[in-house]
Amino acid sequence: MHSLPTAAELLGTSGEDLDRLFRSSPPGPVPDGDGLGTVLIAPGGGPGRLLARAARAVAWQGKVFDAERGLLRNKVTPLRVRAIRARVYRGPSWVDGNDCIVLDYSRTSWAARWIRDEIRLVGPGLYLGVIFVRRHRIGGFSLSFGGGSADSEPDHRSRGR
Repeated sequence: MHSLPTAAELLGTSGEDLDRLFRSSPPGPVPDGDGLGTVLIAPGGGPGRLLARAARAVAWQGKVFDAERGLLRNKVTPLRVRAIRARVYRGPSWVDGNDCIVLDYSRTSWAARWIRDEIRLVGPGLYLGVIFVRRHRIGGFSLSFGGGSADSEPDHRSRGR
């Protein structure tokens, strides 16, 4: 990727390229406010776009950060219920040991206590994240903040507008 990506472009990016992008990106500031999320499981083609659309429709829409308190809540279900809290702080990445923003569920959520997310800033208002369960990397996601959020729709044609 030569130019700064959008969330929609990340869906069409291979897993290897997403890994390279994450490794080469700075942590950026701790986000503050409402981030629109897109899951990045099976990225690089049609199945990934379908999974992202399905996840957004029924399960996960993103995260709401409170940077001052170092906390976040996930937006879940079609009603965007704010649930599943995490602590947010800078720390070393399990991917490469360099600084990242850690989203740590180990002490804030009984249901998600084995999950750790890490994010890095890859474009204006756009973070790329990796998901770990019990130290095993299982997938990724993006979070869009501010004016670029419309760009993070998994497939603009599917919106029916």
